[in-house]
Amino acid sequence: MPVIPASSAQSAREGVARQLRELREDAGLTIVQLAKACGWSHSKVSRIGNSKTPPSTSDIIAWCRACGADDRSRDLVALSRAAETMYQEWRRRALSGLRQLQNSYDTLFQATRLFRVYSPTLVPGLLQTEGYIRALLSDNARLLDVPDDSADAAAARVERSQIIHRPGRRFSIVIEESALHYQYGSSDDMAAQLGHLLTAGALPAVSLGIIPTHGARRIGPQEIFHIYDDTLVAIELLSAEVNLTQPSDVARYEAAFEDLRSMAVYGAAARALIVNAIEALG
Repeated sequence: MPVIPASSAQSAREGVARQLRELREDAGLTIVQLAKACGWSHSKVSRIGNSKTPPSTSDIIAWCRACGADDRSRDLVALSRAAETMYQEWRRRALSGLRQLQNSYDTLFQATRLFRVYSPTLVPGLLQTEGYIRALLSDNARLLDVPDDSADAAAARVERSQIIHRPGRRFSIVIEESALHYQYGSSDDMAAQLGHLLTAGALPAVSLGIIPTHGARRIGPQEIFHIYDDTLVAIELLSAEVNLTQPSDVARYEAAFEDLRSMAVYGAAARALIVNAIEALG
């Protein structure tokens, strides 16, 4: 089973805090003594040491200097930054616009050769049509209370998804059957989206699997996650995206993906489920 993403991010923060505590203890300093050396309140030292407050770069440098461990500051700063980038709040990332958020993935997409995506509730972004995207992102803008530039963002996502037509990449995508029935946009938007799945699923580089609603399962529905090559897992939560790069975490999600993929149907059986969803639109 996959790890709980938020717990992974918190564990990374706790690892930084633990090392800072150990530096203080090895230096023989009390919380009060360290606070005085850094010019802080003792409560700040306590919050950082108990991973209640993430330390800034200057906090780590000051802490290490007070403990006579300047040589440790560079590594701890790097660890702290990695911990904080694991958990990226959607609202903070979207304040500068949904289009810019879409564009922020360009470098990652260009570098990736194998895309593996699992989604229980949505058609994944790589296979989304513009009308579907507009409706989805407009709802997200409302939920996050950020400016709604969903039309521009939808165009950017469609442009980025053209990568499925470029050589040298493979796309293994698994969705739950329920994702075919959650409507975003008008009935026409949804019909166009489902029709696009029929076309995109037939592309040579795309493997589209659909897990039927009825039938025995090896693993229950999971959160939406993307595996980029074998180096990064991005998990989509309601309020944030969690990025995992530890090999053990990536391997755990790869194993979960294989379980999910093994339960899916492909080819004619998958197309039949999509056609059923189109007919259900009326």
